Amino acid sequence: MINADNLRFTRLPLANGAGAISALGFGTLIPDPIATKNATKAALEAGFRALDTAERYRTEKEVGEAMTEVFKAGKIKREEVFVATKLWNTNHRPERVKPAFEASLQKLQLDYLDLYLIHTPFAFQPGDVQDPRDVSGNVIYDRGVTLLDTWRAMEELVREGKCKAIGLSDIGLEKLKEIFEAATFKPAVVHVESHPYLPEWELLDYCRKNGIVFQAFAALGHSSEPNLLADPVITAIAHRVGKTPAQVALAWGIQRGSALLTTTKTPSRMAENFDVSTLPEDAMREINEGITSRVRFNAVVKTGVPGFIPRGK
Repeated sequence: MINADNLRFTRLPLANGAGAISALGFGTLIPDPIATKNATKAALEAGFRALDTAERYRTEKEVGEAMTEVFKAGKIKREEVFVATKLWNTNHRPERVKPAFEASLQKLQLDYLDLYLIHTPFAFQPGDVQDPRDVSGNVIYDRGVTLLDTWRAMEELVREGKCKAIGLSDIGLEKLKEIFEAATFKPAVVHVESHPYLPEWELLDYCRKNGIVFQAFAALGHSSEPNLLADPVITAIAHRVGKTPAQVALAWGIQRGSALLTTTKTPSRMAENFDVSTLPEDAMREINEGITSRVRFNAVVKTGVPGFIPRGK
């Protein structure tokens, strides 16, 4: 059995001197508002020091309330928690970026953000309807703005001082290269779906070479089929080292140099997910070489529509 070590406390430095992000983070895409608030508090109490939310998740208010209560209790300080949220697709026009950022900041009850991400590279029709559709049910895209236009507006937020770092989410390698090469403030984080069924080695390698933190969501497969945590390679390693399949998958992600997010409403599962330990090199090799299935659970990279969020929300 592997003894506890410091893997769970791994921190990854951000570009532009913007501090560091905890490799093991907690995601707040939880449908129920009360459950979101309770889960966020429980995650902080379990040891998580990186929180991820988004305008589109509609959880910023609850995350803000949870953080405020925890900070007021005095056991955890604001500066100890890395907070990230995301600009939604309907706010890609440069004049909409700062108001959207300030609205998120207000909901989160914060004076500054550690990280602001462009949620997807796709611009939707600007307005208050987050999921704009035509009469046929097709997404209405905004062809009048480029991703670089939006990025330039994001850079202004960094210059103004209320946003420490900016990054990109749900993006492919070619589009990332375009922004990286043109940017004044380089992307600090790239936030994409990744797990042993979708390792994204080429994207990870580019990020490592260019000082970008690669952050994985759906790191445990998001309870989707095929079930990553039932994979025979993962379960065999878990049995051998005395850890759960979830702990094995999370350790693999951190050890290969990525940050990651895990989401649950259950305190006992939070404690389990935080209790990761370093895997032996042979276990890492077995996962890298022995798992050949390739599955993407969320098609957001093709449409800009997050597949884990129900239509109409």
